[in-house]
This record gives sequence, structure tokens and C-alpha cells, in this order.
Amino acid sequence: MTSKPPPGVHRKSLEGTAETLSVEGQNLGTDNVSVIEGEMATISCRVKNNDDSVIQLLNPNRQTIYFRDVRPLKDSRFQLVNFSDNELRVSLSNVSLSDEGRYVCQLYTDPPQEAYADITVLVPPGSPIMDSQEDVVSEGNETELTCTAMGSKPAASIRWMKGEQELTGKMTVDETYDGMFTVTSRLRLTVSKEDDGAPVSCIIDHPAVKDLRAQRYLEVLYQPEVKIVQAFPEGLTREGENLELTCIAKGKPQPHQISWLRVDDDVPSHTVITGSDLFIENLNKSYNGTYRCVASNAVGEAYDDYILFVYDSRAGEGAPQKIDHAVIGGVVAVVMFAILCALIVLGRYFARHKGTYFTHEAKGADDAADADTAIINAEGGHNNTEEKKEYYI
Repeated sequence: MTSKPPPGVHRKSLEGTAETLSVEGQNLGTDNVSVIEGEMATISCRVKNNDDSVIQLLNPNRQTIYFRDVRPLKDSRFQLVNFSDNELRVSLSNVSLSDEGRYVCQLYTDPPQEAYADITVLVPPGSPIMDSQEDVVSEGNETELTCTAMGSKPAASIRWMKGEQELTGKMTVDETYDGMFTVTSRLRLTVSKEDDGAPVSCIIDHPAVKDLRAQRYLEVLYQPEVKIVQAFPEGLTREGENLELTCIAKGKPQPHQISWLRVDDDVPSHTVITGSDLFIENLNKSYNGTYRCVASNAVGEAYDDYILFVYDSRAGEGAPQKIDHAVIGGVVAVVMFAILCALIVLGRYFARHKGTYFTHEAKGADDAADADTAIINAEGGHNNTEEKKEYYI
């Protein structure tokens, strides 16, 4: 049953769980406190418009810690920080779980006022323990990682990261007899060869601690990757030449066996195979075919094929040389520029100089007595020509 406040008094709720009784004209207030175990907490009892009323602080058992500026309680961890008409501020050092609870600020008015400060003690978890279902896993298989944060208050939360990628685990929370919490998160993931060496971290989030994490690196086994490289010759494989092939194989673990074979036929009798190298001298067209390098390790095997085609001994000799189109383009540009310059010069020359030619007319043809005389005079007239000039542009 809730008692009704006396006249002139009203009850109101403060932030969090704090509750205060206030008289009109006066206001008693305080704040809730969260503190990490072993550190210091400070409780402040504040009064607005105090009329010289007495302020005191009580512990959760309602024992007086401070009455004004006097400490009746024999616990030296409580120390007076400030005392005035408007505030009583007290510190509590080396906080333990037993200090957790509701503290009471009390103002001796008629009737008395009370305000409540809840002290919450935070206990950080210990270093996270990270474990895996197996230390080494083959590609394509699933593995499970676990991360445990023990002895915290409140319960911690756990996140997972693989490199820069955040992953989601399944989390369980167990409360122990002493009010502490143990949190375990399980992460299951299917691995590939790209995950080999990838860092996986479990990150602990808790209000009492920062940057608490555990990390381990994935170790993934994968089958070989195989590639055949033609070491000699650099170009076409012609009759009479030698052939040298190298098989490059990488895997984890490293391939323990590398072998050569010829698909659908036997390897030429004089072929020399030394580890990952294959050597055939004096090629001929009967050696045409597919040559295969096979590499294997504990995870599996893989191969790569090389198709041999033997050309005539003179194949490729008459092939046109490679044309450098950039050089040709440059030469053409230079020639066109020279022609354009020549045309401009010639045009300017003809525009500025005169051209001449000569014509001949028969003198005296008009004065001849008859036609025969005129013809004779006209023919002879070629020796006496008059220079006529004509101009053209």
C-alpha cells in the first residue's frame, strides 16, 4: 500500500530508478553511478534553495555515512569531497561488489526528503579464450571456432571478424552463483584455399573494458595448382629442335609427387624426365600429342596439359617481319608535310614571276601580188619574227 504524501508535498520520478520527495521551494536530487570494480565512485546529494536543512547520506542498509560533514560510519573508504548548504559530495574508493545497491540522500525538512542513487558495479571479463574444433582443415570442409568470456558483470557480447569481414556466431549466456556471467560464442564456417593464413578474431564488447580480443590464423590444406611452362624453344616447335617443359605445382602441403605422361600414347623413348622437368631432343612430327603433368599431395591431385605440334624445320622463316605501324605512320606524315610545303612554294613562285612565248606571222603576205608570192613571203617570214609577249598568272 502506497502512503499519500502530506499536504504541500509531491512525489516525482527522476532519471533512471532515482526517486525523490520534494517540498515546494526546495529540491533534493542525485544521480545513479556506474563504476568498475576496484575504482572510485562519487555520490553527490544536491539541494536547491536550501533553508539550512541538514543533509545526510545513508548506505543501502540505511546506516549514516555522513551527517553534514561528519562521518559516523567507520569505513575509511568513504571520504568527504565537498560540503556546503547546497551539496554533500562523498567518494567511495576501491569499490567492490558488496558496495552495490541503493544509497539515500536525505534532507531534514518537515517532512524529510529523500533521493536515491543506485551504484552499479561493473566487472570486466577475463581474457577471452579462443579454441577451434581442429587446428588444420582441408578446403571445402566446415570448421567451428569458439570464444568464451568469463566472469563479467553484466554479461559481455561477442563479435567475430575474419580479416575485415564481420561474421555472425551463436551466443549463449550462463549466470554463475555469484551473479557473474559467462558468455560463449560459436562460429561455424566453410573454408577455401583463400582462407589459408586469414586472421579470425573474437572481439569482446563490455562497458568496463575496451579492445579486448583473441585471434588465431586459419590453416587450410588444399590440393595442388599445376601449370606447364615451355622453357625452350621460345617460339614454334620445329622438327629437329629440342623441347623443354617445366611443371610448376603449388599446394598445401607441397606436392610430394609430380609425374609426366602422354595422353593416349607412350612418351617418346628418349624423353628425359627429371622431377618437374621434361626434355625431348630432335623433335619430329610423330611426337605430336598431349603431354600431361600430374601433381598430388595429401588433399588430392591436379594436372595441366600441354599440346605439342611439331612444325616443318623451316616453318615461320618466310613470315613477314612484324610491321611497326607507328613508324610507318610517322614516315607518311613527314612525306605529306614535305609535299604540302613544296606546293605552297611553287604556287607563290608562279604568282610572282612572268611567263613568255613567241608567235610568228608572215610579213608582206598582205602586199603580195598573187597567192604564190604570198606563200613564198609567208614561209620566208619565219626568219623575221616579231616577238610578242603574253602574260599569265
